[in-house]
Amino acid sequence: MSESKGELPDNDEEWREILSDEEYRILRESGTEPRFSSDLIDVEDEGVFTCAGCGTELFDSDRKFESETGWPSFWDVYQEGNVETQADNSHGMERTEVVCAECGGHLGHVFDDGPEPSGKRYCINGAALDFESE
Repeated sequence: MSESKGELPDNDEEWREILSDEEYRILRESGTEPRFSSDLIDVEDEGVFTCAGCGTELFDSDRKFESETGWPSFWDVYQEGNVETQADNSHGMERTEVVCAECGGHLGHVFDDGPEPSGKRYCINGAALDFESE
C-alpha cells in the first residue's frame, strides 16, 4: 500500500476537522455527489488519483475512461490492495461498494459494464479523490 497522509483520525470529530463537509458526507457517511458535479470527470492529465481522506493512491489516469455516467470512472485500480469492495444493499439495490483500504472511506461502486481489458467500471465520487499530476 502507498504511504498515507499521516496518522489517521481516531473518531468522527477528528475526521470533520480534516475533511470538507462534502468530503465527510461522502467518505465517512457513504454519500454520493450529484452527477456531473466533479471537476475530476474532465481531467486528462497524466497522474494519480488519491484518497481525499488519507492520500492512498487509488487510480491511475491511464485507467480512466469517459463513461458518460456523471462520475469519474476507471477500468482498474492503481494497485491491488489499495481499494476493497463489499456488498451494498442500500436503497433497494444490490451493488458492490468500493472503499479505501487504508482509511475505510467510501469511494463509490464498481460495476461489470466497463471496457476491456477488465470489463469493470469503478464509478467514483470526485469529492472522495484528489488528483496528483505527474
